Amino acid sequence: MIPAKFFLLISAMLLFTGTLLAESGPEKKEQGKDLLDFSSIKDIIKKDGLEGELKKKQDEKRKYLDAQKLKEMRRFNVPTQDVFWSFFSELWLVKNATSLKWDIHKPDFELEKAFTAFLESQGHFEKKIKILLMDSTEIVHAALPSNDNEYIFILSLPFIRTMDLSKVEISLILFEDFVRIRKGYFKNYVLDKELENFLGSNFNGKPFDKKLIDSHLKKYSTLLFEKGFTFQEQFETTKEIDVLLKNDLKMWNTYLTLLEKIDNLTKSNALYKKYNQIYPSPELQLNWLKPKKSEL
Repeated sequence: MIPAKFFLLISAMLLFTGTLLAESGPEKKEQGKDLLDFSSIKDIIKKDGLEGELKKKQDEKRKYLDAQKLKEMRRFNVPTQDVFWSFFSELWLVKNATSLKWDIHKPDFELEKAFTAFLESQGHFEKKIKILLMDSTEIVHAALPSNDNEYIFILSLPFIRTMDLSKVEISLILFEDFVRIRKGYFKNYVLDKELENFLGSNFNGKPFDKKLIDSHLKKYSTLLFEKGFTFQEQFETTKEIDVLLKNDLKMWNTYLTLLEKIDNLTKSNALYKKYNQIYPSPELQLNWLKPKKSEL
C-alpha cells in the first residue's frame, strides 16, 4: 500500500492551494501560483521514496494484469498429443453411452487385476489399465487410443457370458487389442494433418472448431462399427502374438483354442456376424498360426 504520509502531503498541497486561490481577486490567485514550488514538492516525494513506491506498485499491477491475461488465454489451449488421446476416447465413450451401455451396474470380475498380471508376465510393467464392460454386442472388444502407458479397453459382457470365457482367455483377447493399439493402427486412422495442426494450438479470440472434433469422433465410430482393421494389420498382430506366446506353449495353445471358439461363435450366432468385418477373421488367424502340413 502507498504510505499514509503520501496522502497527507497531497492533502496539504491541495489545502494550501485552495487557501491561496480563495483569498479573492486575480492578483491573489496569481500570487498563489507563484508561491507554490512544485519542483520542491517533487523533490520531497523523491526524498521520501514515494515516487519509487508508486512505480513499484504500478509494475506489480502491470505484472498481475499480464498474468491474468496469460491465465485467461490458457483457458483456450487445445491439449497436445501427450494428453489428448485419453480425453478424446473418453469423450467418444460418453457420446456413445446409449448404444454401448458401458455405464451399467456390473459384477466385479477383477479383470483389470488379472490382465495387469498377464501383462507383467509378458514383460509390460506399470501400465495404467481401464476396462469397461458393455451390456451390448455392438462392439465385442477393442482398445481405444490413450496417452502413454494408459490403456482403455471396452469388452462386451454378453460376449464373455456367451463364450463362458475364463480370465486367461479374456486376458488373451485384451492382449490382442493391446498389441494392436501399440502398433498405432487406430491412431493412424484417426489422426490427419488437420487434427495434428489443431492439437497444441490456441483458439483465443476465434470460434472453437466443433466440426473438426465431431468429424474425428466419427472416425472412431467408423473404424469400430463399420470399417474395422485390414487383413495386413490383423496378420501383423497375429504373428506378433504368435512370437510372444511361443515361449509358453500352454498359453499359445489356449490362444488357438480361443480363436476356434470365436470362429465357431461368429459362424453360428447372428449377433456376432459383424465380428469378421472388424477383425478379419478367426479362421484366417488359425491358418496363419497352425504349422503347415508337409506334403509327402
